[in-house]
Amino acid sequence: MLNPGEWAVVALSLKVGLVGVLAALPFAFALAWLLARRQVPGMLLLDAMVHLPLVLPPVVTGWLLLLACGPHGPIGRLLAAMGTGVLFRWSGAALAGAVMALPLMVRAIRLALEAVDPRLEAAARVLGASPARAFRTITLPLVMPGVAAAMVLGFARALGEFGATITFVASIPGETETLPLAIYAALQAPGGEARVVRLAVLSVLLALAALLGSELLARRLGRGWWGAGRSGGGHVL
Repeated sequence: MLNPGEWAVVALSLKVGLVGVLAALPFAFALAWLLARRQVPGMLLLDAMVHLPLVLPPVVTGWLLLLACGPHGPIGRLLAAMGTGVLFRWSGAALAGAVMALPLMVRAIRLALEAVDPRLEAAARVLGASPARAFRTITLPLVMPGVAAAMVLGFARALGEFGATITFVASIPGETETLPLAIYAALQAPGGEARVVRLAVLSVLLALAALLGSELLARRLGRGWWGAGRSGGGHVL
């Protein structure tokens, strides 16, 4: 059983993960589309930059976020001019989670886009559909299983983020202390073993549920749209 303080940590972690994924999704889709559909100079460098958080130490990613969003950073100055900021706030933890989840989300959506035959869109345009309508009615439904999988995987990654978060926004109970940070704090406290066990077991269960949910959702959505496409294909255009 979790005590009220631990439930607050769980609620904050879920909020941070969800907001982080929703914030990263438009950028992940746009980057995935560029990497999958555009072959222009610089794509290799863009691909490397997108996946850089996967290979960089998370502490380095957090430090870079601190430079960009700190009081003297370009994003920090812009946010200060707007009367807001992300340092030492839960929104900063969500930003760190979004940055760390972005490469996984881009990869999942890119694979889904590359699996769609471009000739389907070409056929739709031949039949009179505009490029935007062909994308909306042909490509987007076909890649939605990949998008769903990307969101679940990104949520799991944001939920488990530690290094970038603690470097960027520190560990403040009730504000930025997510599950990994709470586990780390309990490890440092005398007699915190029971708290570590409770939170660690919950983290494993949440991560396992996210992975299983990603696979099941992708399969279900894939069957649903494939069946809809076969039964109602005459109405797509």
